[in-house]
Amino acid sequence: MGRIQAVFKADGAESAGRYSISEWWLEPHTTGPGAHSHPEDDVFYVLEGTMTFLADDHWTDAPAGSFVLVPGGVTHDFENRSAARAGVLNISVPGDFETRMPGIAEWFKNHPPQPPS
Repeated sequence: MGRIQAVFKADGAESAGRYSISEWWLEPHTTGPGAHSHPEDDVFYVLEGTMTFLADDHWTDAPAGSFVLVPGGVTHDFENRSAARAGVLNISVPGDFETRMPGIAEWFKNHPPQPPS
């Protein structure tokens, strides 16, 4: 995906569908997956840099060490508006988020990440 890299650490099959864990790394000044919602709860832990998160209609900067909880059904997004690479650990509950990755990868192919506006 170029400016965004996703690494799956644990998938739904490994957790009997209870959770999925992934890391997302964004190069400087890179938009994220775009505003979206899904039924799973998302917990984000910022590993490095500062990630900016959208939850409902509010954007918040989250520096390394921050936790962000997005309940299922809430529209959300994340992006790296900073001049440094940023990474976030994502835990989705329940699991099997990764089964949607082919569709997500296709979306990114058709909508390449851009510098945030």
